[in-house]
Amino acid sequence: MIDSFGREIVNLRISVTDRCNLRCSYCLPEETMTWLPRSEVLTFEEIERFVRVVAPLGIRKLRLTGGEPLLRRGLPDLVARLVQVPGIEDLGMTTNAVGLDRLAGPLRAAGLSRLNVSLDAVDREKYREMTRRDALESVLAGLDAAGHAGFAPIKVNAVIERDRNLDQVVPLARLAREHGFVLRFIEYMPIGRGDAWRDERVVANAEILRLLTAEVGVLDPVGEPDGAGPAQRWRWRDGAGEIGLIGSVTEPFCDHCNRIRLTAEGKLRTCLFSVVEHDVRALLRGGAGDAEIAELVTAAVAKKEPGHRIGRPDFVKPDRTMSSIGG
Repeated sequence: MIDSFGREIVNLRISVTDRCNLRCSYCLPEETMTWLPRSEVLTFEEIERFVRVVAPLGIRKLRLTGGEPLLRRGLPDLVARLVQVPGIEDLGMTTNAVGLDRLAGPLRAAGLSRLNVSLDAVDREKYREMTRRDALESVLAGLDAAGHAGFAPIKVNAVIERDRNLDQVVPLARLAREHGFVLRFIEYMPIGRGDAWRDERVVANAEILRLLTAEVGVLDPVGEPDGAGPAQRWRWRDGAGEIGLIGSVTEPFCDHCNRIRLTAEGKLRTCLFSVVEHDVRALLRGGAGDAEIAELVTAAVAKKEPGHRIGRPDFVKPDRTMSSIGG
């Protein structure tokens, strides 16, 4: 599938639940959330069918997201189903790693190939402040279990906010160097229903790079083929691993975006910041044939947005949390 801007769409992100066991300040409000009724969430059979429809259209890479995907009961079974779909070459997952110590082995055995773990602080109190939960020890145990299960390299994603966790950039880098993680810093974005977004909270890639160079060590740029990923890659000159910088706000990669997203209740989104959704679940449960589902997908891709337009006068913030869209 190629959209109207010449971007080839090969990557599908699948949210398996909108539920989350954390309340990260940039994503969710602290008060009680109203989650989707289970009857509205796609079944494993429905997810597998959709993947079997879009794989012949060119989808080669899948990523399971949430909410928190580990909260979805029987997740290794879904992994085992999806890795058997012809044409699927890669299956990853983004998780907060709470509970990963119990599931890392079964997920690896089922065929999960890659892990991205969200971790915004290594200080326990700072982590609790960011996530509103005291779960850092569980996350670290999950990372350890993932390494023992054979996941390598493990990517650690950190969202940095200037007035919250800028002081965690260097400790996160040292943790990653010590354990061989690929650390990726992601710019704070205007999405979610947590604290009100302010552009002065954004910490640009260049500032993080200067901080790391001054406090940790020299970094050299790593070339990467176009379309291989959104991160600008840098390698420590002393050989102790690499980092990635994802400038979603100040240096957007929209021109090379190759993703579409399926929400937990079966809505197809062609951009994280889409204000239009396409109802896949209605077709899956309404007796539609595979050709009709494929037609909906190709028509949606043909109208994929040129970019998110953050910071421009016509920017419209989606009326959804990140947990309900799928990270």
